[in-house]
Formats: sequence, C-alpha cells, structure tokens
Amino acid sequence: MVDFRLSQNDTEILEQVRREGLAVRKHARYFDEHEEELPPEKFPEADAFPGVSERVNRRPAGDTPPATFQMLLGMARQWGDTLPLRQPPLALGNAALQAAGTPEQKQRWGATALSMAITEPGCGSDSKAIKTTARLDGEHWVINGEKIFVTTGIRAQGVVVWATVDAQRGRAGIKSFVVLKGTPGFEVTRKEKKLGIRASDTAALSFIDCRVPRDHLLGGDETVPRQGSGGFRGVMKTFNMTRPAVGAIGVGKARASLDFAEEALAGEGVAVDWERGRRARSTIEAKLVQMEADAEAASLTVLRAGWLADAGEENNVEASIAKAKGGEVSRTVPQGCIELLGAMGASREHLLEKWLRDGRITDIYEGTGQIQRLIIARAIFGYSSEELG
Repeated sequence: MVDFRLSQNDTEILEQVRREGLAVRKHARYFDEHEEELPPEKFPEADAFPGVSERVNRRPAGDTPPATFQMLLGMARQWGDTLPLRQPPLALGNAALQAAGTPEQKQRWGATALSMAITEPGCGSDSKAIKTTARLDGEHWVINGEKIFVTTGIRAQGVVVWATVDAQRGRAGIKSFVVLKGTPGFEVTRKEKKLGIRASDTAALSFIDCRVPRDHLLGGDETVPRQGSGGFRGVMKTFNMTRPAVGAIGVGKARASLDFAEEALAGEGVAVDWERGRRARSTIEAKLVQMEADAEAASLTVLRAGWLADAGEENNVEASIAKAKGGEVSRTVPQGCIELLGAMGASREHLLEKWLRDGRITDIYEGTGQIQRLIIARAIFGYSSEELG
C-alpha cells in the first residue's frame, strides 16, 4: 500500500531543511545578479545547522523509504531557493555511475564528484543526434567534441560524457565515458550565462583528441548491437530517478511561490476560505485553489515515482509524468502568483520573479516537457519512438 505519512524523525529533518532554505534566501539575490561568481562551498549560516546527511543516513527502517524521502528533501530544499546553503559533494554524473557503472567503477569513482555532459550545440533532447565521438585506439578511447550547459561542470572533479562510437547505429552506438579533470585534451571553456539558476555552476566543455584509458567506458561493454539500443537503455535508467528529482525541484519552487503570494494577499485581507463552495469564491481565491491543487498533484506524481523505485518496480513512465507535471507547475504557479500580486510580484525586491526564472529550466533539462509527454503517449498507446517521435 502506498503510504506517504511521515515519522516524527522525517518531519524534523524536513523542517530543518526548510529552515536552512530560509537562511540562504538572504544570499540568493546577490548570486543571481553576480553570475560570474561561484557561491562558496558553504555559507556562514551553515554552521548554525548540523548537516542533515548523517541524520538521513541514520534513519531507522520504519521511516520513509530512501528514494521517496529524497524526493521530499528535494522539494524542501528548493522551497528555500535554488542556491544551497552547502554545495553538494556529488553531482549528476554520479547518478549515471550508480545506474550503469561496474562494481569496480563504483568503487573507484564513487566519492569523485562527476558532472554529466550530454547537450551539444546541435543536440538537446534528441540524444541520438550526439556528434561527440569516441574512437578506440589501442588501450585508450580518443574523444572529440563539444558539450554545453553542463551542470557542476566547473566544480566537479570529472565528467561522464556521452559520445558515439558508431554514428551509423544511432542510440545503440552511444556510450558514456568517465573523464577526469587534468586529462590532456579536456578543457572547461566557459561558464554559461543563463536566464535563471544563475548561481548554478553551468559550463561548456571541449574535448580535442582527449585520450582516456579503455576501462573508463561506463559499464565496460564495448559491443554495439546490430539491433536494439544496446547499453543506451541502461544509461537512460539514470533518468528514472533524476527526472522525478527535477520534478521535486519544480514542486518546491511552486510551493515557495504559493506561500509567498498567500502571505502577501492575507496581509491585504485576501485569504482563501476553504469551506466555501466554488461559486462563492472570488476570482483570486479560485486561482489560488487551482494552483494549490496543481502543486499537490505534481507532488503526488513525484512521490509515486520515488515509491515505485523503493519497491523495486519499473517507474520509467511515472518518472516522465513526475518530470512533466513538476516542470509545468514550476512555470504556471510562479507566473500565476505574479499575476495576482501585480507590481509586487514582478519587483526584484522579492524573490518571486527569480523563482519564475529559475523554474523555467525545470521544464527543459533532463528532457523537455514535450519529450516527457511523448514518452508517456508511447507507453499508453504502445508506440515505438519510430512510430511516435
């Protein structure tokens, strides 16, 4: 049975994460307006809060299962702001390592912060169009190509880079490689300038005749099948957890926006009377109720994707639903709150307009909302990517 009730321990952890979020908000505007600067590893306020990681790791068996709880943590952290009080020790590439790496690779690089490089100047959601190449030369892979919008690309100690070993085979020819900083031919070329999440360390990378040892191929399988997608499907399983996590980010942004708008409106004497029927509510009340419902629905899709992962069940479609819905409310709810608050909502004196800009990427990275809806439609109607693409 699906049960999202929280233990007292879990409730206390989530409350602490939200308090941390409130503490970091004072720094959010500065790093939004000074994108060229990297935030510190931790802010001074972090010393007032014991790290939650150890407490999370020590949770008893009866508490919320780990994947589901990670979704709850994501919502709580993003409710504060995109800017973290402490920089996380690992990155997205570590999720790929855990999903597709061999036991030896997990042991070797498990504590190494790895970003993940997929997007290219001519390739975004259509991952089979990747142009970066990897050619086997003796006991080394030679990588050539360019990657953009790589999250944690500057701070990370290395990167999991997607490249094709056989362009004629499409997805089946795509492999992932671990490339560490300092490898000749690997260069961080710039820090990206963005609409939102400006405090996020996002970089462009270049690979020119970059040679990595043969055993840096993630998963170790060098074969390229004549039929099917080969190891590509295994690497794509990374997204079955990262997509719900991105959905959680969207829910956190939506929840923060709603809380801000409801508090501001209550200060002006406008508050939702939940006992009233639909016909008795004002237009403002009706808008708030609808956004509350949308945010709650998105939250439940995220938690269900996490719950399925905890149960060891397939969650590919549910991950896409969570990502699509979380990405949607990260746009529509902050936008709706700004519309209700007028000039106050658009003012840079408050963080609401920033949350709208920050939320835009939630519907784009890890696969756009349109791509998620394609995945969902294929699953419902039984179509392949060739039949519905």
